[in-house]
Amino acid sequence: MATAPTIEHIPLREFTEKAYLDYSMYVILDRALPHIGDGLKPVQRRIIYAMSELGLKSIAKFKKSARTVGDVLGKFHPHGDMACYEALVLMAQPFSYRHPLIEGQGNFGCSDDPKSFAAMRYTESRLSAYADCLLSELDSGTVEWTPNFDGTLSEPALLPARLPNILLNGTTGIAVGMATDMPPHNLIEVVNALVHLLDHPKATLDDIYDHMPGPDYPTEAEIITPLADIKTLYQTGNGSIRMRAIYMEENDEIIITALPFQVSGGKVLEQIAQQMQEKKLPLVSDLRDESDHENPTRLVIIPRSNRVDVPALMDHLFATTDLERSYRVNLNMIGLNGQPQVKGLLAILTEWLTYRMETVTRRLQYRLDAINTRLHILEGLIIAYLNLDEIIQIIRKEDEPKPVLMKRFALSDEQANAILDTKLRHLARLEEIQIQSEQDKLAKERDDIENTLGSSTRLKKLIRHELLHDAKCFGNRRMSPLVVRREAQALKETAILPADPITVVLSEKGWVRAGKGHEMDPASLSYKAGDKFLLAVTGRSNQAVIFLDSTGRAYSLPAHTLPSARGQGEPLTGRLSPPPNAEFISALFGEAEELYVLSSDAGYGFVATLGDLYGKNRAGKAVLSPPKGSRALPVKRIHTMNKEYLAIASNIGNLLIFPLSELPQLTKGKGNKLMSLPRLKVATREEYAIDIAVLNAHQKLQIMGDGKPFTLKPADWQHYVGERSRRGNKLPRGCRSVKALRVCD
Repeated sequence: MATAPTIEHIPLREFTEKAYLDYSMYVILDRALPHIGDGLKPVQRRIIYAMSELGLKSIAKFKKSARTVGDVLGKFHPHGDMACYEALVLMAQPFSYRHPLIEGQGNFGCSDDPKSFAAMRYTESRLSAYADCLLSELDSGTVEWTPNFDGTLSEPALLPARLPNILLNGTTGIAVGMATDMPPHNLIEVVNALVHLLDHPKATLDDIYDHMPGPDYPTEAEIITPLADIKTLYQTGNGSIRMRAIYMEENDEIIITALPFQVSGGKVLEQIAQQMQEKKLPLVSDLRDESDHENPTRLVIIPRSNRVDVPALMDHLFATTDLERSYRVNLNMIGLNGQPQVKGLLAILTEWLTYRMETVTRRLQYRLDAINTRLHILEGLIIAYLNLDEIIQIIRKEDEPKPVLMKRFALSDEQANAILDTKLRHLARLEEIQIQSEQDKLAKERDDIENTLGSSTRLKKLIRHELLHDAKCFGNRRMSPLVVRREAQALKETAILPADPITVVLSEKGWVRAGKGHEMDPASLSYKAGDKFLLAVTGRSNQAVIFLDSTGRAYSLPAHTLPSARGQGEPLTGRLSPPPNAEFISALFGEAEELYVLSSDAGYGFVATLGDLYGKNRAGKAVLSPPKGSRALPVKRIHTMNKEYLAIASNIGNLLIFPLSELPQLTKGKGNKLMSLPRLKVATREEYAIDIAVLNAHQKLQIMGDGKPFTLKPADWQHYVGERSRRGNKLPRGCRSVKALRVCD
């Protein structure tokens, strides 16, 4: 009778938590992070090992990349073929790897577009000479071997790297909850640092920094990160590296000859061209890409004239394009203990030397065991030579000669097998002198290895010698110079744009436009049906024009972006987001330190600078806060604060004039009382302030009403001068229906 299978009940929370943790650790340890020993991720290690098994060394013929990818997927790495091929391509790109591990033949992409490589069926590849540093000791008992994914083959858990590839080529990777960003370094500098650490085990980071001052990317662009920041980065394992393009001036043109790591020249030209199209970079007239095989990077920037300040222009481009770029550094890796950890530079070098010592020790021990085995066999062969006739006689007569030989000549099993496996013709040529010569040579090598294994000093000396030898074979000059540069600053928009005179025209319905020059007649322009001219202000095209609405909010727009006065303009509400039912009442041009009077028809106001009115948002900036039921009045310019007066008139004919010095300067708010007005009458719109004016002691004040303008000479308007916040005096009976105030000389 069949029994029901045992069902284990696990809470869903425990199951999902364990499943996710298992997946996370798999991604961290077996996919995304490199090991400190060989500096490789599993897919990279498997590609290199599979290529070595295919015989694709640096002196071999190239083979199709598809063959390599097929072997990797079928034997060691059962994942996507494109992901595997991209990993292969990356290790073959000299602009991506400081010391490429693979040589490519065919289209392996370019620095402008690293992803533009051809399909794997078209490209060919083989290992580079540098890859021998990772593979040469693989068959010398130096590493552990693990079963592949289906248990049919074995693969190395690590490669016996003779150099710290994790620092030389660096890598990037994103795991679950962590990432790594290892920058590449110069091989000679890294070896010098390792040699110093071997000679001085108690060396500090400052000592190492003298030999290894910073990363070295596969580009000639400058590293401009302050040296103190690089040292802090090496100490903590976290930070950033900043790179800047190199340029020169040639025939009034700017030639960019080197770009930061993995920056596309085409993208840089696109970024500059976009600024030109948006009229944000009039200092540049044209761009060219003259890059070719002989000059991989040659971007030409043509200034508009020879009067352009080239260093200032390049500073602007460094700050606004990828001509200057920052790279995150996160020295996160899997250590010798099998755990991921962010390490400082000194810890990385020390731990890698520990790995190297273990590798060299295993290599020497493996060789020592092989020598002892060979010496043991040679001892048996000497016995065979000295007793050749008797041994031949035993082999001829005995059915099982092996045990007889072992008993007769006190041979071991290995010695007996070696004698029996030796062909007769070789026995005839055996010479005692040759055997003894090989014994002496092997004995000398054995003694040397035993002495090295028994002495840490000799072991370090051997590692030191091998490091210097590899540095001589594979090292080269530093590519990325370390240069001290000041921080790049983008040019202010006012410094970039031409300062042409313009006139900004605003209609009553809030339509805006801008015309060249200051001589145009805004009233003569055509307006949409039901709309008409409201105001016009003059300024420069490189300035911002500020608009104020009836709710007291201020908005700013670059003047050069406004539509041309040849048309009817466009509504400000298309670019700005004023409150419902708000009306635009003022437009201002000028310098940030200029003073203006902001007021409401409730009789309150204050003085503010033009700089206080700049707002970057579409919704504007709340500057004036009119009391409930009131609205803002048009803004008035102040020329001389201590010598001017403020005139304020109500709609029913009250006029008050007082010195501007009595008014405070604020950045925003309701302001102080300018004229005493009944609140209830303001709320019901029976009596309210109709307008304000700023005038000096020598100017006339015009009262605009229903009829002919009424003009007050300086001697006449003195009658209306009083203290701020008073009621003011009544205007003559015929001009009490006030519409506006005007100032004239």
